[in-house]
Amino acid sequence: MRPAWSVILLTTLAGAGQGLFLVVFLLDVSTALPPGFALVACGVSLLLLVCGLAASFFHLGRPERAWRAASQWRTSWLSREVIVLPAFMGMVFLYGLLHFAQSERQTTLIAGAAAAALCLALFVCTGMIYACLKFLQEWNSPLTLVNFLLLGLASGFTLSALLAALAWPQAVGALALGAFFIGAVAWLSRCASLVRNALLRPKSTAATAIGIRHPRIVQKAQGFMGGSFNTREFFHGRPDIVVRATRWSFLLLVFPVPGWLLGWGGGSLAVLAAAFALQFAGLLAERWYFFAEARHPQNIYYQSMA
Repeated sequence: MRPAWSVILLTTLAGAGQGLFLVVFLLDVSTALPPGFALVACGVSLLLLVCGLAASFFHLGRPERAWRAASQWRTSWLSREVIVLPAFMGMVFLYGLLHFAQSERQTTLIAGAAAAALCLALFVCTGMIYACLKFLQEWNSPLTLVNFLLLGLASGFTLSALLAALAWPQAVGALALGAFFIGAVAWLSRCASLVRNALLRPKSTAATAIGIRHPRIVQKAQGFMGGSFNTREFFHGRPDIVVRATRWSFLLLVFPVPGWLLGWGGGSLAVLAAAFALQFAGLLAERWYFFAEARHPQNIYYQSMA
């Protein structure tokens, strides 16, 4: 598949915002949060969500008709995502507002619990957009949903440690440890999906497509010289060396390098900022590879162009 940067930015930015909010809410349940940290974290979470939502508009052919994307909520995970995302953003804003107004703790936690439920629902909707596609074997797996959740949590934990260095220094050590642990689990889960996908065998071949039982069928031409929507949208068009380099880049940047910085940085603001920046760069590479790795069955026919 062709990676679209608008979708890559939407899923990585929103995932980090969702992960950050979940960390803040879990902390709030276990202990009273300093008002400054809660406000900063909610503000950054909202900023990431807004930036992700803005990036998604560049993926629309007719942005003025974006509202129609919510009309198929009964059958479409994309429509459900379009509904849940703004609802989640609204609840994060309310949760932060209640912290700002220093409302009763019970009221604030109820709002936070509603936001957390919407956050998890948003992870499910986003992951299922891809996991429900049975004809794309690389995506049609529970690991797709699990990886969206864990990678979002990993970036959220790392970002929370960075924000704590600014507004809640006492919590930096615990949050850095949590970021290390969740980052390791997310990395292992993503490696598991890579191993699974490497062992996949295509369900369709040129022989099954045209109904000819022959051990060797080779396509010589497509019948036209120029490209088309099919050849542009369903294949990334990059050489294998770029795809392999991207895979190794995210395998290093999603966890090993940030994990080393989190373990040996001593809670330094500069080190935590570097850990988050490198990890987010790794997540961008991971999401690009996620799309590039998926082999659309139509490329059985368009293989000479693809």
